[in-house]
Amino acid sequence: MRGDLAHWIALGFGSGLSPLAPGTVGTLWAWLAWSVLGHWLTPTQLGVLLALSLPVAWWACTRTADHLRIADPSAIVADEIVAFWLMLWLLLPTGFWAQLVAFMLFRFFDAVKPGPVGWADRLLHGAQGWRGGLGIMLDDLVAAGCSLLVIALWHAL
Repeated sequence: MRGDLAHWIALGFGSGLSPLAPGTVGTLWAWLAWSVLGHWLTPTQLGVLLALSLPVAWWACTRTADHLRIADPSAIVADEIVAFWLMLWLLLPTGFWAQLVAFMLFRFFDAVKPGPVGWADRLLHGAQGWRGGLGIMLDDLVAAGCSLLVIALWHAL
């Protein structure tokens, strides 16, 4: 991890190295980082950060998976980080309890992979190069979308 910036990013600055539930730990790191960044950045600046983070995470996931020679290593959590940041940005402004619900929904969809999340996970599973990196990220972005859909439907009731 030390010698490559892509590895630092892909492994969530070490959060993905957790021996227990690295995806959950990576998402918790994302939530903490977002909360800290929210004290200094405006919603527009957070949106720019998010827009820049998507291709950087794709690159980091691709490079790290290629170096590890594993299609979708559980230690790679940049996909969870960026997908959860997207959720938090789209839910702005929101408080702790709404963010906690978003966290729980996202973790459910990412871990269980029902319906479209499972499809997205299988779509590019085992691909290499840039397609492999996209495959790593795609199921998490779909999990974020499903979580946001549940929140929107709940608000509509």
